[in-house]
Amino acid sequence: MSSEATSETQREIQQQVQQGDKKEKSKPEGAMQAGARRYPEPPFPAVHQDKPGSEEDLPLAPMYDAPFYNGSEKLQDKVALITGGDSGIGRSVAILFAREGADVAIVHLDETKDAEITKAAVEKEGRRCLVIRGDVKDPAFCRKAVEKTKMQFSKLDILVNNAAFQVHTTDIEDLTDEHFDETLKTNLYGYFYMARAAIPHLANGSAIINTGSVTGLEGSKELLDYSMTKGGIHAFTKALSSQLIPQGIRVNAIAPGPVWTPLNPSDKQAEDVAKFGSKAVMKRPAQPEEIAPAYVFLASPQMSSYITGEILPIVGGY
Repeated sequence: MSSEATSETQREIQQQVQQGDKKEKSKPEGAMQAGARRYPEPPFPAVHQDKPGSEEDLPLAPMYDAPFYNGSEKLQDKVALITGGDSGIGRSVAILFAREGADVAIVHLDETKDAEITKAAVEKEGRRCLVIRGDVKDPAFCRKAVEKTKMQFSKLDILVNNAAFQVHTTDIEDLTDEHFDETLKTNLYGYFYMARAAIPHLANGSAIINTGSVTGLEGSKELLDYSMTKGGIHAFTKALSSQLIPQGIRVNAIAPGPVWTPLNPSDKQAEDVAKFGSKAVMKRPAQPEEIAPAYVFLASPQMSSYITGEILPIVGGY
């Protein structure tokens, strides 16, 4: 083809594209809905809770029970210990683990009613649930939580580090030592203490799953301390995964974007809660049941035996 002919072809392509650009394209309104059922979209109820937050008291209940998710024995007769297992992502993970055949121990700080609801939901799936109350900042408690789980179920196969503390600050000068210390000790020390306590009881084929965050990938100007801890969790995941390869223990992390749980209404002011998740590409936050299947994937030796040291973002699009 001659150079003149090529130039003519390129001009024709250019004109075709320009005509396409002029067409009015209809864009769907509202948030993206691609799940098994429809999920809530902002605006949400304008609500603020005192720490540590209560799922039972939220006027819009998080969707956690995944009624269209069918188990297939991916975790049959496994034993899982989940921190922050009383509500939010932790509750949904506990239920889906049970649906896949696992017995579950859940650790919670002070949300007794939420923990009992989770326990009942796990037992409804035909599996056993141990509820353990305590603070993951305390290494002695973390050892006791592992020991209680082992005593109740005779073994431990899966550790899910999920407990977290988050309170925003708009100015670094307002981030007090006490606040900074609480965030780091809950989110970093707690993960380390639980892993250190659990690893001697984990066998080849076991899994550790840490809950990171999109803030650990991108940062958040109002969550300096929280972003720091989540980035640290991602690095901890990668480092620990390398250390445990000889023992056959896989270590991975999930980094969620905005998720409708008590964590955020107990952090943000009511007017901000009403808009929660609206800046995500899908224009809404996830519901816990949309995140929990990823934990099943990373816990299951049938599904992820060749995956370790990975950070799986679930952020509603980029």
